[in-house]
Amino acid sequence: MITTHETSIVVGKFVVSPLVTATDSGRYAASAVICSGQGRGTHHRVLRFVPRFDSHDSARRYAVDHGVAHASALHQQRQEN
Repeated sequence: MITTHETSIVVGKFVVSPLVTATDSGRYAASAVICSGQGRGTHHRVLRFVPRFDSHDSARRYAVDHGVAHASALHQQRQEN
């Protein structure tokens, strides 16, 4: 399986890094890593999505859309607290 790291996106204090993995079946899996903090205080959340996609681009769009939405919700939560 080959995983490609897509361009990272900044959402407030979070960095979203979408990932696309070519599966053994020839389809694509989407995931995203959401990072916050710096140095020893860095925190990573890994989101692995269930749907499989027929194209790399479809998986990338899904990872970006859902990763950014999750990071936006976290950012909103931080602002409210």
